[in-house]
Amino acid sequence: MATPRALLALVLVALCCCSSLGAVLARSSGGGAEEEGSALRSRAPNVDGVKFDFTPFLIQYRSGRVQRLMGTSVVPPSLDARTGVASCDVVIDRTTGLAVRVYRPSQSRAGNKKLPVLLYFHGGAFVVESAFGPAYHGYLNALAARAGVIAVSVNYRLAPEHPLPAAYDDSWAALQWVLSSARNGSRSSWLARHGDVSRLFVGGDSAGGNIAHNLAMRAGGSNARTMVRISGVALLDPYFLGARADPWAERAWGFICAGRYGTGHPYVDPAALPAGAWRRLGSARVLVTVSGRDRLGPWQRGYVGALRGSGWGGEARLYETPGEGHCFFLNYLASPRAAMHMATLADFVNQA
Repeated sequence: MATPRALLALVLVALCCCSSLGAVLARSSGGGAEEEGSALRSRAPNVDGVKFDFTPFLIQYRSGRVQRLMGTSVVPPSLDARTGVASCDVVIDRTTGLAVRVYRPSQSRAGNKKLPVLLYFHGGAFVVESAFGPAYHGYLNALAARAGVIAVSVNYRLAPEHPLPAAYDDSWAALQWVLSSARNGSRSSWLARHGDVSRLFVGGDSAGGNIAHNLAMRAGGSNARTMVRISGVALLDPYFLGARADPWAERAWGFICAGRYGTGHPYVDPAALPAGAWRRLGSARVLVTVSGRDRLGPWQRGYVGALRGSGWGGEARLYETPGEGHCFFLNYLASPRAAMHMATLADFVNQA
């Protein structure tokens, strides 16, 4: 007769065998209770459904949650080993979170002389990217060195949490800060020590180009007390649309501005401005760049045509790069075409 200990061992073996067999049967029949529960959960209604799918940029859910799919990485300010450009971050308005990253060329380049100032606005369809992202940090380092400018890259508020005109308001606040810092800042301020705001430029790419245009219009259209003269406006593959925009572009623009403005509004379709309105543009020099495969190209060229035909009286230059996509120059700094693009922008600044 088996001992109690032997009987207990036989029972344990039997239980293990049953458990293994059960697992095999569950797998062979398509899943066990846990898998069935998981499947049931996956079929449950999504209480946080998609409100607006703005792929590849972001997805907004009905709860208000925003999931950004790109443009969220940041890098700290630095002394760039390749260019010798130094950068630092400054918070302009703690209430809104408005901040800038300031770039100063190497001391050998700056010396004791004053340098032009470029107020720059990043792209990203008004909804992604930042002044602190790696692509813009690399681009502004290279541009500050190549053009010999004090560059101020603006970290404006993004839609949909802050729909337009929030970014336009931030651009105006950044402009006022630049002017005040250059004229009244402490001696430790790079703008006060090295910036010459009599050679002030505004510029940006994509959505940032749109912001730069609207800032120049506000600067030139202000009253005499607040009017700002801008030496040049650089619009790099700017985000413009118009009455012939496709339905998706219309929906995207409506999302960016929370439905406040149509695609025929001068904010996004400046070519629709009456001729006399162009006189408010706060600069006598404008550079517009167009990449050949950019779907926004017709509106970008239309901007230059409307400006030239308005009787504005300034110089509008159109620079085209055939065969390239929207804002190609940001991610391929070492390519010959990107180098030519930057050289064009640098020459535009230094010819002032």
